Amino acid sequence: MTIPSGELLERFSRSSGPGGQGVNTTDSRVELIYRPASSIAVAELSEAARDRLLHRLETRLVGGQLVVVASEHRAQRQNRVAARQRLVAALRAAAAPPPPTRRATRPTRGSQRRRLEAKRQRSQTKAGRGRVTGEGG
Repeated sequence: MTIPSGELLERFSRSSGPGGQGVNTTDSRVELIYRPASSIAVAELSEAARDRLLHRLETRLVGGQLVVVASEHRAQRQNRVAARQRLVAALRAAAAPPPPTRRATRPTRGSQRRRLEAKRQRSQTKAGRGRVTGEGG
């Protein structure tokens, strides 16, 4: 899946947090805005993959837009790369096929025997912790 750069909207603003002399002058924070529902790249996917992607992204969409923010780097270029990497990761995770269903298996006879033996041993250990009643007291 390749997203045309025309479908991505980038906005820049000042990063929050501590900084040096350039803190009030550089717009290094990047907001990457993407609309998956109207994207050509998403339209090229199979219907099942498209539905799965849009359904899984539902909680992250604000007004039909997926907004990815990056502000951890001082340089705007690095934040742009980080935002694009996060977008790719989010889309890849949302479009991934579901894992195969788990097939139930039975415990082996040996594992059942070991479990029951451990329970018996634990029971004996705890039973030995009771009050001692003797003839000396």
